[in-house]
Amino acid sequence: MLRRRTREAIADVRARGVHVVVVTGRMFQSVRPYVLEAELDDPVICYQGAVVAEPRTGAWLRHVPIPLELARETPEARRYAGFQHIRLHPVGDLLAWLRDPPTKLVVIGDPEVLDELETRMKARFEERLYISKSLPYFLEFAASGVTKATGLDFLAQHLGFTPDRTIAFGDGENDVELLEWADYAVAVENAHERVKAVADLVCQSVDDEGVAQVLEAYLAR
Repeated sequence: MLRRRTREAIADVRARGVHVVVVTGRMFQSVRPYVLEAELDDPVICYQGAVVAEPRTGAWLRHVPIPLELARETPEARRYAGFQHIRLHPVGDLLAWLRDPPTKLVVIGDPEVLDELETRMKARFEERLYISKSLPYFLEFAASGVTKATGLDFLAQHLGFTPDRTIAFGDGENDVELLEWADYAVAVENAHERVKAVADLVCQSVDDEGVAQVLEAYLAR
């Protein structure tokens, strides 16, 4: 749920005709309620950029799934389902159940274990899959070429805006490409060090309403 100050700043920005786009690694069904609560009409980019969907109609404008043969090569769903507030559907043997190309795969575990797994998986799949962490305990797999940046680039062409007129905010390691795409990149204070390294500005943390502060400064120009 967005805090009041951030929600009000977003509303003021939208009142000036500026697109406000949510870009997330989360599933569409888990992020959709928050987007609707904020009364955002622009399509949302989710599943790490693999899906671009319209929040009100639910229509998918873009879908880039993982090729089935690659998905069958990759190595705890209950914790993820609880985090995302979605219903869990046990399927038994995953490889036997997996008949259609999945949009995204997530491995959940201890951060140190996933760091080592990430290194091994990147060495194994190289450019065949996009592999990154969204949170320290979530290692995510998407199709090759799928990032938050490619999702935003697709939407930019759809809506008619360009990188040089875009400000991007991020905190997780999977936001690096997104911030590199935008002309002006903002990392929150509690962001991953890789995100801070590509940012033009580091604002206050999420808890201190850093995003709202930047939007308010923009509005005051």
